[in-house]
Amino acid sequence: MLFGLFLVTFLGFAIFNDNPMGGEPMAKVAYDSSTMPSDKTKPKAAMPMAQQQQPVAKEPAAATQTITIIDGSSGKRQDVMVGGGSSDASAGEKLDVEAAPAMAGIDPKLLESSRYGMIPIAADGMKPFRAYAGGTDANRALAAKTPSIAIVISGLGVGAAKTADAIMKLPASVTLAFTPYGSDPTKLVERARAQKHEVLLQVPMEPFDYPDNDPGPQTLLTTLGTEQNMDRLAWHMSRFQGYIGIANFMGSRFVTTDAALAPIVKDAAKRGLAWLDDGTAPRSVAGVIAEGQAMPFAKADVGIDTVPTPAEIDRALARLETLAKERGTSVGVASALPISVERIGNWAKQLEGRGIMLVPLTTAMLKPKSS
Repeated sequence: MLFGLFLVTFLGFAIFNDNPMGGEPMAKVAYDSSTMPSDKTKPKAAMPMAQQQQPVAKEPAAATQTITIIDGSSGKRQDVMVGGGSSDASAGEKLDVEAAPAMAGIDPKLLESSRYGMIPIAADGMKPFRAYAGGTDANRALAAKTPSIAIVISGLGVGAAKTADAIMKLPASVTLAFTPYGSDPTKLVERARAQKHEVLLQVPMEPFDYPDNDPGPQTLLTTLGTEQNMDRLAWHMSRFQGYIGIANFMGSRFVTTDAALAPIVKDAAKRGLAWLDDGTAPRSVAGVIAEGQAMPFAKADVGIDTVPTPAEIDRALARLETLAKERGTSVGVASALPISVERIGNWAKQLEGRGIMLVPLTTAMLKPKSS
């Protein structure tokens, strides 16, 4: 009697405790280790088939990531948040982002489709460099016989507030360079163009201390083949439209490596774009390559806020004036620091009285230097 009772109890425990699903059909699920849920969320047993028919949606990727930007001259580092990629994307990873929306004032003839969206192209004798150039014919004619200075404000698009300050507080003759990052670069670029600023696209390129210093997703790298770098360039070019040319964003190693840089510059030339070298890499080969393509080119003569103090900024601006008087044209590059925007804005108001013109970058590129 006792043995029979024990046997019934044992069989009941084995059947119902070992299989709590009570004989429902089962399915084994294979998990990819890269997407394995945490211990807190792992299933303790396989689900009944009926409960597995609806897949669980992945959580949306984070919209921002933190990258470190370093000033090539001063070594100052700055952590900034950028958008347009997953939170764990490292430099150069493929980013699954929506194509940039259509922008106002963009000539559709100067666009072609890419896997990432629309990118600039020369067509029917027209080039983006000419189509989106700032200034007027009268101003260009006057600049041809007057000492002229072009100022480029770089690193825009990441911080909406500082970008808006540069757009609204600086004269229209100041050219604005945007990185491809930020939550809504199209909106900010449209605002800049509405205020008559010329716009440049800054393309992130490999610095010497990469990956310790990472310019951001889709960085052009010397270790990649031409096809891969060209694909990354297309991603950057699709982020917004209406720019007159390309400038390097960091890139101290990339711009000194002819084999890596040449295909990029040549593609920009073919598309009717200009090239700006920010001047931070003394051994850059961008100018030689651009000359071989007969494309508009300029190299920055002065980093205006390498030392971001009022006195040093004013000294850098004075240096630009001296160069403009000696050579006919000079080019300065600055960031959108509040002190830089303030000092450049005040300086620009007094420049005409000293017989010097502030001109868009395209005007400076087209004007021959006297020496």
